[in-house]
Amino acid sequence: MSKRFKKLSHTIYECKYHIVICPKYRFRIFTDEIAEYTRQQTYILCSQKELVEILEFNIQKDHIHMVMWIPPKYSISSVMGFLKGKLSLRLFQRYEQLGKRYWERHLWVRGYCLSTVGLNEQQIREYVKWQKNREKEIKKKQLNLFK
Repeated sequence: MSKRFKKLSHTIYECKYHIVICPKYRFRIFTDEIAEYTRQQTYILCSQKELVEILEFNIQKDHIHMVMWIPPKYSISSVMGFLKGKLSLRLFQRYEQLGKRYWERHLWVRGYCLSTVGLNEQQIREYVKWQKNREKEIKKKQLNLFK
């Protein structure tokens, strides 16, 4: 098994995702101190979920990009719900001025942008075809054994 795959008790996986989250109304709230606090808290929160890992993190003034490793035992929506929920609570608690801008304490837009990272489609298609042809060759060899 190569280093590119991780392992659970019954699963070998490579589940990497590019995720983008935005604050409501795309307000440009992630400046200097708030941006650094958000970065720190994001890493802390992800470390609380077993095997969830941030590979890349980029924070812009009005959105956050993350490349994350999320094991298949977690749904992406549950990880994002946990992350966005806890992060907004911590930000509102530390920076009271955000509460004035975001009435009812809704910091994030409802959704998020998600794309998978890893093998490209063409590589997967070629591998599936190769497996099919390999299976046929093995069957031929096995039939020849009994002749």
